[in-house]
Amino acid sequence: VLAAWQRPYLNIFKHFRVEEWKRSAKEGDVAALTDTRLKGTIYRIRGSNPASSYLQLPRAGTQSLGLTGRYLYLLFRPLPRKHFLVHLDVTTEENQVVRISFSSLFKEFKSTATWLQFPFVCGAASEGTARRGAPGAAPADTRWTCLVLDLPSILALYLSRRYSHLRGVKLCCNLLVKNLCTSDLLFEPGVTFAEARLGDLSCRGVAPMPRELAFPVPKGEKWHNLYDYIRY
Repeated sequence: VLAAWQRPYLNIFKHFRVEEWKRSAKEGDVAALTDTRLKGTIYRIRGSNPASSYLQLPRAGTQSLGLTGRYLYLLFRPLPRKHFLVHLDVTTEENQVVRISFSSLFKEFKSTATWLQFPFVCGAASEGTARRGAPGAAPADTRWTCLVLDLPSILALYLSRRYSHLRGVKLCCNLLVKNLCTSDLLFEPGVTFAEARLGDLSCRGVAPMPRELAFPVPKGEKWHNLYDYIRY
């Protein structure tokens, strides 16, 4: 059961005050920028190889975030024509640490008892580009993406392990990140609070995106025409 301070969701960057770098660490070329389109601060992580630049939570590898929410949300955008890498360290009920990694560098899925590697295919804004659907560097017109990971299901499916909590996150280059969040609720982008009430989505454990985690949608536009939503 989610601890009270983690309900209904936990905005990780805000809670751990990423911008102060006291409880988080950065290495290499990591910069906080103001994004006018997204109306807020984003972090740009770039470098020549994934190990050279990263943003890490918590600061020390010996500590744990201790976040128990079922879903992890990562709001990010791969930098064009570059490869990126994301590591998530999770702890099982047997106290085993398992690393879940996503990268455009991986050609195929690989797993060991302590490491799951998922190839990440970047979507392109213009359908029909030759690169779409193939692993590799992000296309030039790559979009902001909401990646949703069902951590207990991933561990159960691939390793037959029971999920306990999220221990740490390491966002390596090359990407832009808006936020990270954990929750037991499945947030559906592009759904308004009014629509959610009408459709009674809460019965299915589905909720509209909280404002501080949502990507802005200009009047007359549709969320799914502007952004990508990927669920694992």
